[in-house]
Amino acid sequence: MRDTRPQPASDTWRPLASLPLGLKGSGVAIEYARRLLRSLGAEPRRQPGPAAAHPALAWAQSGAMALTGIPGRPGRMCPAPIASCVDGALAALRALAGDDLTEVLPDASLLGERAAIAGFGRAGRVSAGRACRLLPGADGWLALSLARPDDWQLLPAWLESGPLDSWPAVAEAVAGARVDTLLERGRMLGLALAASREQPPGPASWCRLLERSPAGAKTGAKVSRRGTPLVVDLSALWAGPLCAQLLGTLGARVVKVESLNRPDGARRGPPAFHDLMNAGKASVALDFSSARDIDKLRRLLLVADIVIESARPRALSQLGIDATAMLAENPRLTWLSITGHGRAGAAADWIAYGDDAGVAAGLSGLMLDATGDIMFCGDAIADPLTGVHAALAAWSAHRAGGGVLVSLALSEVVRHCLEFMPSPGIEATRQRWRRWQDIALAAGVCERRAAIRSVAAPARPLGADTTAVLAGFGIPC
Repeated sequence: MRDTRPQPASDTWRPLASLPLGLKGSGVAIEYARRLLRSLGAEPRRQPGPAAAHPALAWAQSGAMALTGIPGRPGRMCPAPIASCVDGALAALRALAGDDLTEVLPDASLLGERAAIAGFGRAGRVSAGRACRLLPGADGWLALSLARPDDWQLLPAWLESGPLDSWPAVAEAVAGARVDTLLERGRMLGLALAASREQPPGPASWCRLLERSPAGAKTGAKVSRRGTPLVVDLSALWAGPLCAQLLGTLGARVVKVESLNRPDGARRGPPAFHDLMNAGKASVALDFSSARDIDKLRRLLLVADIVIESARPRALSQLGIDATAMLAENPRLTWLSITGHGRAGAAADWIAYGDDAGVAAGLSGLMLDATGDIMFCGDAIADPLTGVHAALAAWSAHRAGGGVLVSLALSEVVRHCLEFMPSPGIEATRQRWRRWQDIALAAGVCERRAAIRSVAAPARPLGADTTAVLAGFGIPC
């Protein structure tokens, strides 16, 4: 049986024209699905298809166009096929899952679901969720997220100023500083920020295989020992929970594990969005300051088939949880790590959210080239984009028998999508933007809001299933 474990995409890419054309379906989304499956070395159970919408229509119909642009002006087209990449990743997941698919997978409308639920709208240089802003520095643009109350307390040390309590005061302080200096100092302090032209060298890898268990590599198992894969979801907010929710759609049993003292921040947001991401998951809550509860967590991880986490690597290591050690003890485990900028080097400690990660990948710089205005694209766009790619990587690795640590970074996933169908220069970008903008205008879909999926039942209350889940796996409560 062919090994379908994820490999670094940059090592297996081929130019678009060289991809096999014998698969069913056509269009940008289907070509992207082929590329993802090829980069995984995966053998789908069925072929991707049918043909999907034009990239311009996919962007507009997803609700992302209504969230992009200047208030009071028409919604703006993104001249990169971002929504088609979402549809393509979902088409690849559908093809890989085959008969494992127990429900209908969503489409690119998941890009706009949170905004539709919360009533967000476009605000140009202010993110749809209002927690991130694009600010001009002395030599470029900087995206700064102040999502947590404590972030404001870090600003005086970052900007070497007195207390700052308003965005205009922050913008004034940033205006005279060099962007690279602000980046270095801010990231050391734990702020989430990015430069609009922050482009690392080389092509982006949408997923990276960092560890492989020798024992796991020999299994070749296609299904869990129990027949139904057990997913332990340690993640929070959007990308990781969406990944776990999609795996549940494929038939996996999902257990969401949260800290009693610091539960998923999405619980403080719109209940309908939290339900959308977490309905159908059992809820386990543990005290991560308790050695006894950490031991319970470790035992649960050792019986899992897939673990999803979205913390910086040092956060779990402080609890004594090490992915490499877990793979050694559980050789069929697929460990999926979602970070802002990767697990290696200094970037492993950088904080990121969906909006600033999109800026780091080059989305706002692309919009500046295309339109002459810098702006955010969609709503925390790196989160849903990464969530669908993570589900594909996790399912592929699980089907191959597990025994792997797979890493996805928010900024790299977005950059990978931008590199999929690039324009050869600024003028070509502007021409594509105008052409795609006209397509959406002619179709009358520029202001369309995303359709919101329904859920059969609300998400479980925090810790509602702790005793039952632990007891079910013989873990003393």
